[in-house]
Amino acid sequence: MTTLETLDDATAAAAFRRLVRHLRHRTDAENIELMGLAGFCRNCLSDWIAEADPALGKDEAREIVYGMPYAQWKASYQGEATPEQIARMNESVAKNHREALLDDALDDSFPASDPPSMTDPGR
Repeated sequence: MTTLETLDDATAAAAFRRLVRHLRHRTDAENIELMGLAGFCRNCLSDWIAEADPALGKDEAREIVYGMPYAQWKASYQGEATPEQIARMNESVAKNHREALLDDALDDSFPASDPPSMTDPGR
């Protein structure tokens, strides 16, 4: 069975490029909305590219994702965030943090019993 870790790099790269093209096409899907729903956005994707290849700067990584300089994309497509959008984004980002803590707890406890963060989600 193929897993994320064993997926062929060419297949993963093709899927990644399709995701980036899709995000370039869907300029109506603003970053604040992506953050509120999925906990990541185009900027996050750009940051992950720059982390994977430290030779790329932040601006270059963003241009890869946006298909243009970030300032140009922002001026053309990004509106002012509403308080509701900001609240949803903050809630979503908090879920990312809780899941990262859970992953760390699982790594630390494996193969022992469930970590406290699983049995006490508010922790």
